[in-house]
Amino acid sequence: MYSGTKVSPFKANNGRNPRMGFKLRKKGRFEGAEKFAKKMKEVQGEAKAALAKAQEEMRQYADRKRGEAVEYKVGDLVLLSTRDLKWQMVGQSSEKLVEWFVGPYKIKVIISSNVVELVLPATVRIHLVVNVSRIKWYVNQVDGQKKKAPQPVVVEGEEEWEVEKILNKRKVRGKCHEPTRPH
Repeated sequence: MYSGTKVSPFKANNGRNPRMGFKLRKKGRFEGAEKFAKKMKEVQGEAKAALAKAQEEMRQYADRKRGEAVEYKVGDLVLLSTRDLKWQMVGQSSEKLVEWFVGPYKIKVIISSNVVELVLPATVRIHLVVNVSRIKWYVNQVDGQKKKAPQPVVVEGEEEWEVEKILNKRKVRGKCHEPTRPH
């Protein structure tokens, strides 16, 4: 018996439960064809009503935690979640200290209400099309709230930063580590 329709799939299709056993069927003309057709319509109507009720209950439970969908426009600035970018940030000192969102990036194309295409730099090596659950609105920073990171210098196809000075030096497992501040 199916929980949504309250009848077995066989009964919903055939109007009766499957025959069990080895009794032979009666031979001859079936006189209750109209009765059978009427009963079939009734069973299928009940099944449709039960499915509609179950669907409505499922929709209510699913919509409890859903909020209103954010509508983005082409050209809007958004931040991209770093949740799926962890493998690109291997050089970071600690996964806990990595920013949750990076950007801002412009929306190039709105593919659907759930999917947008972003304008990403070549350094971010992911697909340009992302789900809206991975982005959020960019809010302008207050002056002095966040320093702008220096732009890298591209030398022979590799990005490099100029080091202003070495701040500290320590040995970890026999290797020298020198925290630096970019120029």
